[in-house]
Amino acid sequence: MKWVKIEKDYKVPIKSWCETIEDGALGQAINLAKHPVVYHHVSLMPDCHLGYGMPIGGVIACENAIIPNAVGVDIGCGMGVIQTNMIRQTINQGQLQKLVVKIKKMIPCGEGKAHQQKQTWDGFSENLTDYQDRKWMTEHVKKLANRNLGTLGGGNHFIEIQSDENGLIWLMIHTGSRHLGNVIAKYYNDIAKQINVKMNASIPNNDLAFLPLPSTEGDNYIQDMNLALKYAKENRRRIMNQFVSAFRSIFPNTSIEPAINIHHNYAALESHFSKKVWIHRKGATSAKKGEIGIIPGSMGTPSYIVRGLGNEESFNSCSHGAGRLLGRRNASRTLTVKECDRAMKGIIFDDWHKLKRGKEKGKHDLGEAPQAYKNIDSVINSELDLIEPLIKLTPLAVIKG
Repeated sequence: MKWVKIEKDYKVPIKSWCETIEDGALGQAINLAKHPVVYHHVSLMPDCHLGYGMPIGGVIACENAIIPNAVGVDIGCGMGVIQTNMIRQTINQGQLQKLVVKIKKMIPCGEGKAHQQKQTWDGFSENLTDYQDRKWMTEHVKKLANRNLGTLGGGNHFIEIQSDENGLIWLMIHTGSRHLGNVIAKYYNDIAKQINVKMNASIPNNDLAFLPLPSTEGDNYIQDMNLALKYAKENRRRIMNQFVSAFRSIFPNTSIEPAINIHHNYAALESHFSKKVWIHRKGATSAKKGEIGIIPGSMGTPSYIVRGLGNEESFNSCSHGAGRLLGRRNASRTLTVKECDRAMKGIIFDDWHKLKRGKEKGKHDLGEAPQAYKNIDSVINSELDLIEPLIKLTPLAVIKG
């Protein structure tokens, strides 16, 4: 699917010109186009798929308002990458296997996996102690925030060793604010719903409840969202430091280039179409003119380092990844271990875990297999008016939570 633009208050059926958008995501986009605080148009990136309230891979601008679910529950989810001086030809499979084992010992990976000890960070003393009046800031949330810093999490989050077309080794990570962003998002969506009822606001559904700006609640959400963004960035920084340490323990002469560390779930005040508006990027990467971005593929497929072209029609944005074709449960029902193993041939990865809950309990979790996602090269080719691909990276080893 090429990235698309849906005009504000669009009333003509879109199916005729954009048949590849799944019905659910299309319905969500139409709801957004009719939303009272959404400005100008809705942009859908080529990795667009169904999300909660708003499609993942969507970008909107809001006037004097912010929509918590248009940022998403994993506030600050994003990417980190570092280029090393190591050459692929000098590294063997045994060394990569040893590196994977080392990484998993140094970095807690997986849902519910955390450090045993409380982590220290200036951001805790500067920020968390200032949030005692926030009802979402419980002792449980503070405890998890302290122990989750520098951990990967589960789902589609990953640590990956890659090589570029010249054979140089790159280190890439994908993760966010862990439990912190989730708690903030849900708390403020509930508040937004209450406010919209009192305002008698005409919103498409409660999943798209908004907070007026300026307002105490809206200003508080922005402050708390920014806390989660700082936390997510620090989380990636710490993971990357441990990643580099593990890499250097196997390859001691490694030198590295400066890290790239970016968000793709956030809102920011920007100027577009002659107005200051709150741009919501939910599974979308900022692609201002000359800006460097990271667009990962699915597990076992290439990733790209790109340069933004500053296309105003996309609100200076591009895709954040390959985008789902199959939901996690559907992938586990329809795909086979044999075909997924075949797609991962030559790449070091853990065996497929088994599902622990739901109707598919006991089946292999194939929700992160390459076949569950769109073709990353097609996604990139569909947005060449948004970005310039600079470097193509091929995976050598993948660590999932």
